[in-house]
Amino acid sequence: MTTAYNTGNSGAITTTAGADELYKKTYWRLLPLILCCYLVAYLDRVNVGFAKLQMLDALRFDDAIYGLGSGIFFIGYLIFEVPSNMILRKVGARVWIARIMITWGLISAGMLLVQTPMQFYIARFLLGVAEAGFAPGIMYLMTLWFPARRRGRAMSIYVMGAPLAFIVGGPLSGWILDAFHNVQPLQAWQWLFLVEAIPALILGVVVLFWLDDDFRKVSWLSSAEKDRIESDLRAENADKVEHGSVREFLGSRQLWVFVLIYFCLIMGLYAVGFWMPSLIKRAGVTDPFHIGLYSAVPNIIAAAALYFSGRAADISSKRRYWFALMLSIGAFGLALSMLLNGGPLVTIACLSLAAAGVYSCISLFWALPTSMFVGASVAAALAFINSFGNIAGFVSPYLVGWMNVTSGRTDIGMYIIAAIMVFGAAVTMMLPRRLDK
Repeated sequence: MTTAYNTGNSGAITTTAGADELYKKTYWRLLPLILCCYLVAYLDRVNVGFAKLQMLDALRFDDAIYGLGSGIFFIGYLIFEVPSNMILRKVGARVWIARIMITWGLISAGMLLVQTPMQFYIARFLLGVAEAGFAPGIMYLMTLWFPARRRGRAMSIYVMGAPLAFIVGGPLSGWILDAFHNVQPLQAWQWLFLVEAIPALILGVVVLFWLDDDFRKVSWLSSAEKDRIESDLRAENADKVEHGSVREFLGSRQLWVFVLIYFCLIMGLYAVGFWMPSLIKRAGVTDPFHIGLYSAVPNIIAAAALYFSGRAADISSKRRYWFALMLSIGAFGLALSMLLNGGPLVTIACLSLAAAGVYSCISLFWALPTSMFVGASVAAALAFINSFGNIAGFVSPYLVGWMNVTSGRTDIGMYIIAAIMVFGAAVTMMLPRRLDK
């Protein structure tokens, strides 16, 4: 009887149906855990936005201090991102990602000890150092398992962790701030950091025992299945670029274009991520738990938009167009959230547009550089683009906080970020057409 994979007489998987079943199996084995890890990573990165609702008054911080502290995370991220990803490539994703998650869980819990602005800055910097290498490490892992035509769907599922972090984390964070009020010996915002660090520690251990970083060594794939994956990856990598030296790598014009585009995207991503709770509060919602519930709505819409825009880009083979469109939609929604002041429902509708646009662009973007580089170059490129592009993670919250304090207005910084996002969409359309496929 023929196997479920239609391997034929030679045992090789030669049919499309057989390959579909093979990659479906790998999706189910790898992606649920990867999705959970990214959800927790993003939650620990932006829960400071919810802690801000009480922490600033308790510690007598202003928006400028908050913005600088939120953004300084990315300085540590920038410095250690590329070295971390190079270590990951040598020791394997399983061990290194487990190390990253356990370390950032401990430091995230340590945020409850913050009392001064300098302590806040140091804790956020160390959190960036700890998490450096996680996102590009996961993306590099996917290049070892999935060819580009399969990777778009995998990336969409992985990146869905960001809006899911708010769908789950928003109400959870609001509930913690509400339920742990006056629970000794900590204040509610301190309980928030402690409770939400626990999943990272648990998942770090799970990764160590469950994640597979080399399909050739796993027992749950047959020899024919391993051969098919290796064949698919070899055929795809034949046309990619692998640089022979660091100088040649850094001299790649295309690399710096990707950095610029990603910078523009991250400016919008963290404007939405760090300031959404404050924008909802500005619209008239004061109860922390209700703010958490409201914040889940834009992220539910973003999760759906992320999935369908990724599929549409794969089917249409117009990835550049879809990226530019969704980034422009994100900019439009962000600007409208400041321009229209019609209460919670109007603000939530505008933030839904903004979140749908920026989160969709994360998975759409990473399919572009992974379609151009291979081998050590793709590992270095992913880390390099992610680290230097994430300078925007420092600039974005600091710019908004600084503009809020110096101008006395809460809208100017957001308008500037929206304009930067539109510029990024325009630059994307200048990329080579062959990246659409």
